[in-house]
Amino acid sequence: MSFKVAQLVKTTFMPDYGQVFKEAGVDIEVVIKMCRTEEEVISTARDADGLLVAAALNVLSARVLRALPKCRFIQSIGVGYDGIDVAAATEQGIMVANIPHFNAEEVSDHTMALILACTRKIVALHEATKAGKWDSKFPLYILRNIWPDLARLRGQTLGLVGFGTIPQALVPKAKAFGIHLITYDPYASKSLCDSFGVDKVEHLGQLLAESDIVSLHTPLNEQTKGMMGMAQFEQMKRKAYLINTARGPVVDTQALHQALVKGLLAGAALDVTEPEPINIDNPLLKLDNVIITAHSAGASRQAIFDGCKVAGEEMINVLIKKQWPFGLVNPQVKEKYQEKWGR
Repeated sequence: MSFKVAQLVKTTFMPDYGQVFKEAGVDIEVVIKMCRTEEEVISTARDADGLLVAAALNVLSARVLRALPKCRFIQSIGVGYDGIDVAAATEQGIMVANIPHFNAEEVSDHTMALILACTRKIVALHEATKAGKWDSKFPLYILRNIWPDLARLRGQTLGLVGFGTIPQALVPKAKAFGIHLITYDPYASKSLCDSFGVDKVEHLGQLLAESDIVSLHTPLNEQTKGMMGMAQFEQMKRKAYLINTARGPVVDTQALHQALVKGLLAGAALDVTEPEPINIDNPLLKLDNVIITAHSAGASRQAIFDGCKVAGEEMINVLIKKQWPFGLVNPQVKEKYQEKWGR
């Protein structure tokens, strides 16, 4: 039996899955297209048995899924799957899977880099030097305007909002700097946190009040959308920093701007924004105490290569070998899947 897969994104990193499947000796035809609208997805994938999608693709709505009568499996090439209406997929008997450990090292590295950039004022020092303020004309500019905000990391408290794979990978890196770690995650057991030497707190407010740096690591869903707003910023220390390498909509961007202008926190470093790409006239871009890195935390040639390899293997496992994907995010679909597609 032959199958068709729609590869809905193509970058210089991503392989041609048609060639991958051919080399694996399986009969899977691949159609490749960069899809940015619902109509493009429907047109491209109308007769596809499976979809290979980038985690950032945000057009797999209930309307789209209902228009794909042959689709039985959607594989996200990454950890995120918030662009997929998982409830609608479940209703249609479509399995959705992610790659749980994809780029955890890269994102945790990037998070640590943003923490260092904030506390050691890397960007401010670089910009001041480029502007010629490290010379005889401005002998005290850096000393007076930047040095007073430099901080020692050892002994500071890093609050992890969420304690999944990425913050777990961050723990030993932060501990190497002598940072004390706490976490708020209602789904993480105390024993798990204890095993990493991280103190679990029961309330987000407690974490915000105790942390010198707050780092967000939650998925995007109805519970987390906008979870960081003005009320939360008011609970943070005035010298605290906010780091977001999770999803942009977790933070109320307008409230963050107001909080920074009012001096409710020292600064923010954001890899993700709402919307993406960020509008060039967004007022956050005009603030000196904000760093934005264009949703690049998870990127490395090695991570993308590994993720693409796993995604291709999972498509073969599901369509050809009739196995359940290891990254299945809607296990409740199994009964309906078997009724509709068999095994």
